[in-house]
Amino acid sequence: MIRIVLFLASVTVIAAGFAWIADRPGEVAITWLGYRVETSVMVAAFAIAVLVLIITLLWSIVRSILRSPEQVSLFFRHRRAVKGYLAVSRGLIAIGSGDMQLARKSADEAARLSPGDPLALLLTAQSAQMAGDRTTAERAFREMTRRNETKLLGLRGLYIEAHRRNDGAAARQAAEEAARISPAVAWAGQAVLDYRCTAGDWAGAIEALDQMKPSLEKSDYRRKRAVLLIARAQALEDIDRDTSRKLALESIKLAPDLVPAAALAGRQLAESGEPRKARKVLEAAWTINPHPDIAESYANVRLGDSARERLARMQKLASKVPGQLEGALAVARAALDAREFPTARGALTPYLSAPTRRVATLMAEIEESEHGDEGRVREWMARAMRASGDPVWTANGVVSERWLPVSPNGRLDGFEWKVPLAEIGVTHPVIEVTTPPVDTPAVPEPQPTAPENKRADSPRKRLKSSMFSKTAPVKPVIPLVHAPDDPGLDSGLDRDPVPETSGPPANDAWQRLRQLFR
Repeated sequence: MIRIVLFLASVTVIAAGFAWIADRPGEVAITWLGYRVETSVMVAAFAIAVLVLIITLLWSIVRSILRSPEQVSLFFRHRRAVKGYLAVSRGLIAIGSGDMQLARKSADEAARLSPGDPLALLLTAQSAQMAGDRTTAERAFREMTRRNETKLLGLRGLYIEAHRRNDGAAARQAAEEAARISPAVAWAGQAVLDYRCTAGDWAGAIEALDQMKPSLEKSDYRRKRAVLLIARAQALEDIDRDTSRKLALESIKLAPDLVPAAALAGRQLAESGEPRKARKVLEAAWTINPHPDIAESYANVRLGDSARERLARMQKLASKVPGQLEGALAVARAALDAREFPTARGALTPYLSAPTRRVATLMAEIEESEHGDEGRVREWMARAMRASGDPVWTANGVVSERWLPVSPNGRLDGFEWKVPLAEIGVTHPVIEVTTPPVDTPAVPEPQPTAPENKRADSPRKRLKSSMFSKTAPVKPVIPLVHAPDDPGLDSGLDRDPVPETSGPPANDAWQRLRQLFR
């Protein structure tokens, strides 16, 4: 709309100018080089306008001729850039589809058409990685590090390549530089944090974690900082106990359920003459996460107490979370030390039907200390060998006697208090048990008539007898079927296969051999 108004205004001004000149006629005389030209003002103005247009047209032609080399060069550069872009597109698609030959060809074409282009360098690096040419890949990534817009990408590539050739120093250098350039980059911050944790540089690890704070969730940041603080507190325990105690208390504020922090803080507060504060810290941690380390620190919260006083203290702690195995074990241990054997037995009684190893071992100690009955001791130790496992500090299949801040594979806070390999286990047979042959008479097992052998009816024995009984075969979990060969469409055998019924093996040796391969 504005353009239309401006156009109409311009036409109006020009028309008004011509009308003004037409209303005021006059003559113009030009004498030059012996020539005299006389004409009207209107014709002179028209001639001047035409002359200006001719001069402008001539200047445009001359300027186009002078700029033609640059225009031709620009045209070819644009054409080359388009071809390079198409080559990069083809190469990236080929990498995604796994066509290594097309990817390398496109990378070479892109490098020839667009040398130094970031996408061309990326394509060259990725195609080289795909082909296993690490030298070319590293060369492309190093070229990226020389440009500000691709420096982080190049450092990321160098970090990955250093990891692949197990060059920890080069990987750490790339990660440190990337974290220095952009602390918010997650991979760089995490790598620096892992390296410093592995090296035991807890102060540096806390600094790296603080730089990562904007990219972490609040709960994740608080947990990791609490773990790093208690790791540093453990390292300073024999060097600077005051600083160690302050770090442990700060760790508890961030993660109240962190067992090592509560145990260390309680022990150090008790040693510094603050038993009331130590009890408060340990009781709060126990209500969140009952753990034997907390119970041990709570038992020694007052140095010099008698065994009976420690027993009363442990009973008070166990009452805060009733019906918990760790509380029963702590009370039984304290009662055993105080030689209160009925109390120890009473604490473990609810767990004797299916004892864990610690329960069975503690019962063996009670039998030995109270009666000295070697038979009962051996019985409980045998049950301990067959009992289910107890939770321990576990990480990556490695069991540790105490908590460690870093797992064997370098992961922060990797150790967990759990039963090792508890998630692994097969409780049902997969293959059906073969029934005995017909010509072998099955002898029925005698039924127990007296309660003289009470352990024969245990769940383990009943499960074992039901699995290997000679009188009743076990029902298969997955029925075994034989898929028939495909004899054709007219055979009439296109119906679903029927599960085989187990039966006595044929007497013919050839039939038995064939059944082995079914």
